[in-house]
Amino acid sequence: MNEVSTFRLYLLRAMYLLIAVGLAFTIWPQIIHHPKSWPLWHGVGCSMLGAVSILAAMGIRYPLAMLPALFFELIWKSIWLIAVAVPLWSADQMDAENLGTAQDCLVGVIILFAIPWPYVWTHYVKNRGDRWR
Repeated sequence: MNEVSTFRLYLLRAMYLLIAVGLAFTIWPQIIHHPKSWPLWHGVGCSMLGAVSILAAMGIRYPLAMLPALFFELIWKSIWLIAVAVPLWSADQMDAENLGTAQDCLVGVIILFAIPWPYVWTHYVKNRGDRWR
């Protein structure tokens, strides 16, 4: 199955739009109006999410070509939930800030339903990789 339905393409576009708009309202104001001295990892995180928002905006036009941006979103959120949220929750040390981030990351589960997995299997797993020489 190499063909992706029009419905699935629109579902992908909606996903990219949700990410782009969500980050436009949450991350870009922080990037534009940040204090002179930003904590290192907060600045890194905001910069990476700003880049994700631009890639997501590109995904609205090129939904299949920008699938790696959705993979990135899905993977970083999964890693954060497993490596940070679960240990905090297990130790009963989940504070309000981490709980909010965990809830935001859990919303990312909808990405699983938007990705056309047969297309991913065909184009990313079964296809031969690019030549090395």
